[in-house]
Amino acid sequence: MNQPLERLRSLGYELPTAPAAMAAYVPCRLVPLGDDRGLLFIAGQVPVRDGRFLTGRVPDQVSLEEAREAARLCALNILAQIEAAVGLEAVIEVAQVNGWVLSADGFGEQPRVIDACSTLLAEVLGEAGRHTRTALGTNALPRGVTCEINATVVVRTPGGGS
Repeated sequence: MNQPLERLRSLGYELPTAPAAMAAYVPCRLVPLGDDRGLLFIAGQVPVRDGRFLTGRVPDQVSLEEAREAARLCALNILAQIEAAVGLEAVIEVAQVNGWVLSADGFGEQPRVIDACSTLLAEVLGEAGRHTRTALGTNALPRGVTCEINATVVVRTPGGGS
């Protein structure tokens, strides 16, 4: 029984399939720490729903709430990467989340956008989902997506970390 997946479903979400890399990189990398733990580095995840990218600059092309939904989709993709790599039950703690928001000049609410990702991670993973965070605005993101979010997660490693 996987409690994080049950919590995710109770919030009305289903875990998507972990997205493949969009270029010449890996979507996540597990670095063993020499004991039964490792660092899982998750590449920037973008908001995708039903195979379509959520795009647009905040707030002139998409609303703050639409941008927050995009950040939730990024969180779901982060969770999917963790599940595919080691399983959500292996999470010890989410160490850090970094988020970029496609922002119009003068928009300064990036923390409110990325907070939707932070909130979902904490709701699904409990205390282990609380993390340090950066939320930045930018004038361009790949394919015009509304936001991109990466994460570093401390996990129990399969096979004792060797």
